[in-house]
Amino acid sequence: MIGVKADDKNSLLRNLSRHAASSVGASFEQIATEILKREALGSTGMGEGVAIPHARLREIEKPFGLLARLRHPIDFDAIDAKPVDLIFLLLLPVAPHGEQLNALASVARLLRRTETLRELHHAGSSDELYRAMTAEF
Repeated sequence: MIGVKADDKNSLLRNLSRHAASSVGASFEQIATEILKREALGSTGMGEGVAIPHARLREIEKPFGLLARLRHPIDFDAIDAKPVDLIFLLLLPVAPHGEQLNALASVARLLRRTETLRELHHAGSSDELYRAMTAEF
């Protein structure tokens, strides 16, 4: 998703949870509750304008990711105190299987790469955003 408008972290996470719900077998309320519960433990803002909010859900069988680039960066309580404009919402099954164990680490590693961040910031469409995120796989 490109050009997502968000006033604050909670409204953004609820909005992304609503979008994710239409693609996975879980309700918006379940997703939003788990994402916000995880965020309450500590910000998932990993620095350099990137956040990876994530949660485990019983209702899903395989990892699901939703990448959003915000129209304007927002405060996300990131570890470097910089505002965030790239968010990768990651939903994982409760019982991880094989490659699913590495999903969060793989996303985090990819979003630390300067080249990937540059491509994500310059993507002109959702397709280009997707290609920039999946080029390595």
